[in-house]
Amino acid sequence: MRLTFGILMSLMVGVAHANTDLTAAIENVRTACGNISNELSDMKKMAGISTAVTGVGTVAGGVALGTGIAKANVDKEIEEWERILQELAIEQEKADIVFTVINIEDVEKSLAENPVVKPDLDNRLDKLNEKSKTLGNIRTGTLATATATNIAGAVISGTNRVKGDLKTQISECVASVDMLRHIRMQAQMDATATNAELAHAESIIRACGAWDTVNVSAINKKSSAASASGGIGAGLGLAGTITSASANRTDDDRSEEKSKSLNTASNVLAGATTVAGGIATIMNATQISAIKRAATVADECEGALK
Repeated sequence: MRLTFGILMSLMVGVAHANTDLTAAIENVRTACGNISNELSDMKKMAGISTAVTGVGTVAGGVALGTGIAKANVDKEIEEWERILQELAIEQEKADIVFTVINIEDVEKSLAENPVVKPDLDNRLDKLNEKSKTLGNIRTGTLATATATNIAGAVISGTNRVKGDLKTQISECVASVDMLRHIRMQAQMDATATNAELAHAESIIRACGAWDTVNVSAINKKSSAASASGGIGAGLGLAGTITSASANRTDDDRSEEKSKSLNTASNVLAGATTVAGGIATIMNATQISAIKRAATVADECEGALK
C-alpha cells in the first residue's frame, strides 16, 4: 500500500514538473515572440509611403520624357517651316516678286499652285516656338518633381530596415520555439502532459516556428536596392532638370545644333530617371511583400500565444 502510494506521488510530482516546464517554455516563447508585429506594422506603412512617393517620381519622369519627345517633334516642325521661309526668301530675291499673305491651312496648296507665294508663317512660327518653350518648361518641372520624389524615396527606403534589436528578437523567438519543441517532445514521451497541453504547445510551435522560413535580411536588401535606385534617379533627375532648363533658355548666341543636343540629352536623362525611379518603386513593392510575409507570421504566432 505504501509502495503504491509512493509511486502515485512520484508520478504526480513528475506531471507537475513537466507541466511547469511546458508552461515556462510557452511563456518564454510569448516573451521572445510577442510584439514583433507592431514593429513590422510601422515598417509596412513606411514601405507603402516610399512606394507611393517613388511611384509619383516614376510617373513624373515618364511625363518629362513624353513631353520632351513632343517638344522634339515641335522643334522639327519649326525647322521645317524655317527652311521653307528661307527658300521662299531666296526665290523672292531671284524673282523680285511681292508675296501675298494666305491662311496657314492653305500653305501646302498655295505652294503647289504658286511656288513664289509667301505664306504668312510668322504667326505660325511664333505659336510653335511658344509651344516648344511651354513643353520645355513642363519637362523641366516634371524632372524637378521626379528628382524631389526620388530623394524622398531614397531617404525613406534607406531608413526603413530591420533594426538590430528586431533581428535579435526574431532570433531569440526562433530559439525559444526550438526549446519548446524539445520540452513538448519530452513531455509527450514521458506522458507527463495532457493532450490539451500538448496540442496547445504544438499550435504555438507550428505558428511561431514559421519564423524559420522568413528571411529578414531580404527586407534590408530590398531597402538598400530601393535606396540606391532612388539615389541614382535623383542624381539623373537633377542633371536632367539643369540640362532641360538650359535647353529651354533663349540664347541667340547658341547654335541650333547645341540646342538640339541639350534637348536630346534632357530626354535621355528623363528616360533614365524614369527607369531608375521604376526600379526603386519595384524594390519598395517587393520589400512590402517581404514585410507582409513577416507580419503574417508575427500575427499568426501572437494569435497562437493568446
